Amino acid sequence: MTTESFETLTRLLDERWTCRQFLPDEVPREEIERLLALAQRTPSWCNTQPWQVVVTSGEGTARLRAGLAEHVMSQPQAPDFAFPAAYTGIYRDRRRACGFQLYESVGISKDDTDRRLEQMLRNFELFDAPHVAILTTEADLGVYGAIDCGLWIDTFLLGAQALGLAAAPQAALAGCSDFLRAHFDLPDTRRVVVGISFGYADTDHPVNGFRTSRAGLDDVVRWESS
Repeated sequence: MTTESFETLTRLLDERWTCRQFLPDEVPREEIERLLALAQRTPSWCNTQPWQVVVTSGEGTARLRAGLAEHVMSQPQAPDFAFPAAYTGIYRDRRRACGFQLYESVGISKDDTDRRLEQMLRNFELFDAPHVAILTTEADLGVYGAIDCGLWIDTFLLGAQALGLAAAPQAALAGCSDFLRAHFDLPDTRRVVVGISFGYADTDHPVNGFRTSRAGLDDVVRWESS
């Protein structure tokens, strides 16, 4: 990779962020297809390419939003891939720091449980995004299929950034796996990995004004040279 290519990738990673309020304007179909074609270049275990994706627009997004809002208020979360059993130590600290940044950006105090719940439910309103991508993998491929889908997500997010689009990868939507399978008439063999709301960012909304930090190399790398 040339220095110029490395700098381009660095810039995309530095500038990418999770959008939590979108404009209503739809993305042209050709731009979405361009993004999906890029994501299709993602590497995978033995080139299995386990990902399949449902992309909504227009009334399709509206129906999904309405269905999710009804489902989440009446059914417990039941993801195909278990959510973390616990957040401890530094992982708990990072998660809490991110949450507090989010609440502070929209003026929600730490002890305002009602407004915190309202903000959480924004996930299922898709943050008003005009599009959502529901990503699934084949059940028989297990965790390795999910890992490959994780690579696809990264390509999708960086591609969106390169095209001037905003995106929000949402594990919360994967907690509605059974609903999504029924809503989109997906085969029982497909496992929901994530939902990604995307479109154009409302850059004037305060919820889009904060950025998370990243750990330094000393926190994550162990060198063995002898």
